[in-house]
Amino acid sequence: MAKAITQYFKRIFDDYQVLVQVNPEDFTGIELIVHPDGKIEKTEMEFDEEIFEDLEEDEFQPCSPLEFQLLLAKA
Repeated sequence: MAKAITQYFKRIFDDYQVLVQVNPEDFTGIELIVHPDGKIEKTEMEFDEEIFEDLEEDEFQPCSPLEFQLLLAKA
């Protein structure tokens, strides 16, 4: 069985940004919040089946897996 491809999203707010990693197979993932001072908050998440609609409604855009992984390494 083929493994699901993890998807990455990002939204930039006024003074911080949020990046989200979603595994579409089991709706788990990670949320990173990047604060203006460079501090990165990491939260493991469990989403529901409507996560992709929610992200679109909240104006998240697809982002690079590399960008997410680089920030995750700093968290």
